[in-house]
Amino acid sequence: MNPRKFLLVLFAALALVTLSGCTSPDPYVNQGRVAGGLIGAGAGAIIGNNTGLGTLGGAAIGGALGAIMGDTAGKTNSMYYGGRYR
Repeated sequence: MNPRKFLLVLFAALALVTLSGCTSPDPYVNQGRVAGGLIGAGAGAIIGNNTGLGTLGGAAIGGALGAIMGDTAGKTNSMYYGGRYR
């Protein structure tokens, strides 16, 4: 991968983490969003690079879908471990 594209993807992932990290007082939801966004961005960048979608496009789509799935997993964990964070 081109070093410039790698840095662009890295900064996009860091921006996603920064923007999604402080949106909920519930630690399970925050952890789910961050982990899902990072994993999705990494997987999307690899898949996008190999399919012709482009590294940045794949990272953006993967990061968004990963953050949504991580949010859902975090809410499920929050309910399982005693309801809303207080």
